Order: sequence, then structure tokens, then C-alpha cells
Amino acid sequence: MKNSPRAFGLVSIGALFGLCLALASGVFAARDDQTIDLPLADLQAFAEILSQVKATYVEEVEDEVLIENAIRGLLAGLDPHSAYLDVEEFKDMRVSTSGQFGGLGIEVQMADGFVRVVAPIDDTPASRAGMEPGDLIIRIDDKPVKGMTLREAVKMMRGKPGTDIRLLVMREGERKPLDIELTRAIIQVKSVRTRTLDERYGYVRISTFTGATGESLSDELRTLQQENPQLQGYVLDLRNNPGGVLNAAVEVSDAFLNSGTIVSIRGRGENEGREFTARPGDEVDERPVVVLVNAGSASASEIVAGALQDHNRAVIVGERTFGKGSVQTIVPIRNDAAIKLTTARYYTPSGRSIQAEGIKPDIEIAALNVTERERSFEPVTEADLDNRLDNDTRDAANPATPGAGAPANSSLQLAQTDFALYEALNVLKGLVIAHNGTR
Repeated sequence: MKNSPRAFGLVSIGALFGLCLALASGVFAARDDQTIDLPLADLQAFAEILSQVKATYVEEVEDEVLIENAIRGLLAGLDPHSAYLDVEEFKDMRVSTSGQFGGLGIEVQMADGFVRVVAPIDDTPASRAGMEPGDLIIRIDDKPVKGMTLREAVKMMRGKPGTDIRLLVMREGERKPLDIELTRAIIQVKSVRTRTLDERYGYVRISTFTGATGESLSDELRTLQQENPQLQGYVLDLRNNPGGVLNAAVEVSDAFLNSGTIVSIRGRGENEGREFTARPGDEVDERPVVVLVNAGSASASEIVAGALQDHNRAVIVGERTFGKGSVQTIVPIRNDAAIKLTTARYYTPSGRSIQAEGIKPDIEIAALNVTERERSFEPVTEADLDNRLDNDTRDAANPATPGAGAPANSSLQLAQTDFALYEALNVLKGLVIAHNGTR
């Protein structure tokens, strides 16, 4: 008969205590036939605590709840990314990496007892409501977050699509908390979007790394190049990208590289390592690339930025990235649940670990809002002067208009709407000039 989701929790406290007493040698057989030393005295103390809770806690608590809480505490105490996933959480994890899931569209983690936003995902309720990386969620529907586990907070934020939720958010630079109302939705993530900037430059936005991101990138690049054969360079926008599937990061990096290491993974043991390398073929024909990052760029985003930076394949611009340089392995267990366990660190091609350090941009660009200053008067030019000489090459049908301002400039509009992207495009234009000059 198939085990229930919490079958392990049905082991009685007395039986568990008896098991500890039986482990006189203090060892346990591992799955690979190796033996693992277990601290017998600590196991006995653990069983005694469980027994005391079971017998004297103010309210009766079922065995499976006690055991599950113990497992959660064991994993949560290791690092911010290791966790126990019950049946529903494990299902949600698999669905989210496929690119479609329900919720608000934010990547979150615990920070000082509150829920911290790592990054909102493009075109989701969270991004449309203006949530930003670093936001601290302190209340969910008027219920304080302090004292909740991450699981409890996430469970509250999930719900039926179309239903509303209110978040009270602390944001750096704001004098008082922000009251943000969102409507839950089914999140269908299109992880890759492209468009043209100033007619000659390609813009590639990757919002998250799912199993389909690598293939989607190839398709989007192919379409963009067919529609715009004269493209001279690319901006790869990884801002507020919280990461995702490792293989997707490798495939994205590979699209811009001809050879060499992309990322290496090193676990605790000497033989627990792996290296990913690029295959021949650069999908943008070695044209210049600028990678745009910020503090919300994490994990897989940092793999891509680090690989292209170390190979001098791209110039990294923006803000220092989040600094998540560890690898989590999902291990299914016998009760249809799973554990998410940090099993390795990853390293850039030059051997850098970005754990808690992040990727430092080659050119730092702060997040700024740019507005056009109203002029009190139009500047005087040669065209405004009396008895000026006319331009003998100007089309007579289109004479100069004295006092007329400059035509609307798309670059200026970009500076007003997205200053970091505007600056990244300027860097790319310089790279293109240098690239064409060396041919």
C-alpha cells in the first residue's frame, strides 16, 4: 500500500527512543553501503525531548507533526536554501521550474524574521504592483509575518487566482511602510523576450531560468536576426532574475560562447565535482554583448554573468549581484515528499566563488530616475541670427526652421523610462565601434 504523505511521522516516540538505545555502536548504514557515524548521546537527547513534548506540552500534538517540524528545523538550520518539501510543496517546486505556477510572482526568502523579496518576475502581479528586490514583507492581510516560517508566509500568499491580498512592505528610502494590494493569478512565465533598440541593437530580456529557457533563447535570437539582419550588438538584461534551473544557465551562456568552461561545481568530497563547458558555435556571431544586472540578479543569472565576464565575452554593467553561489539538489524521499539540500558551491571559469559576494560589474550604474528639465527659453543657434548665411546643401523643400527644437529622440525617452538600460546601450555602442574598428 502506498505510504501516506507523512508516513514517517507515524513512528511512535517510544519506538524512536528504543531505536536510539539499540544503536549501541553509534553507526548507521547509508544508502550506498557506507557507514555514517551517528552521535548516540545526541540521538538519545533528541528522543527524550520529543518524549517530553509529547507528554507535557500544553496541547496534544500528533506524532507526524512533531517529526515533520523536527525535519524542517534540521534543514532550515543549515542555510537559507535547504528545506523540507512536503507533498504539495514538492509539487509546486516541479511546477514552478516548468514555467507555469500559481501565486504572486515573487522569489522570496527569510531575512531577520521577515520575508525578503529577492526579485519579482516580469509580467506578474508582483511586478505590476511595483514590488522591488529588497522589499521586506512585514504583514500579510494584516497578519504580522514576524514569527512565521517561510512556508507559512508563502502558503498565505498563495491562493485562488482572482482573489486579492494586501502586503505591508518596508522599503529602503521610504519613510513609512507601503500598503500594496495584489490580485493572485496563474503565473505563466515567458522567460525570454526580445526587441530592437535604436534599430541596430538587439535587446534580450531573461526573467527567470526554466527548463525551456535555453531553447526559447535560440528561437528568439533566430527570429530577431531574421527580422533585423543589420544587428550589431546585444544587451542581455538579467535584472531582477532570481535564477532557476542550472542547465538553463549553462545553455544561455553557451549561446554566447564558442568554447571553454562555463561553470564548475564542487561538493564536499574530492570526487563530487562537475564542469560544464561550451560547445562550438556562437549564436550571435561574436557580436559585442553587454549584460545588465542588479541586486536582484541571483543564482543562475550570476552563472551567466560570471561566465561571460571571465571569458571577456561581455561587459557587465549595473549593480553588484545578489551573491547566491550554492547548488541545491532535490532529493525525493519515500513519503512522496522531498528535501532540498545544498550540496555544492559553483565557481566561475576563473575559479571565483560568488557566494555572499556576487558579481561586481565592470561598469557600475546606479538605479536612477531621469526626467527632462523644462527649458525657460529656446537656445539661440546660428539659424536664429539675422543676415546669416544659408546652408547651400539643404533641400529647398525642407528649409531650416529658426528656433525649432531638436526632434524627439528615442534614446532620450529610453533614459527617462529605464536609465540603466540607456547607459547599457551607450556602452554597447562604444563596443560596436571598437569591434568594427578592429576588423
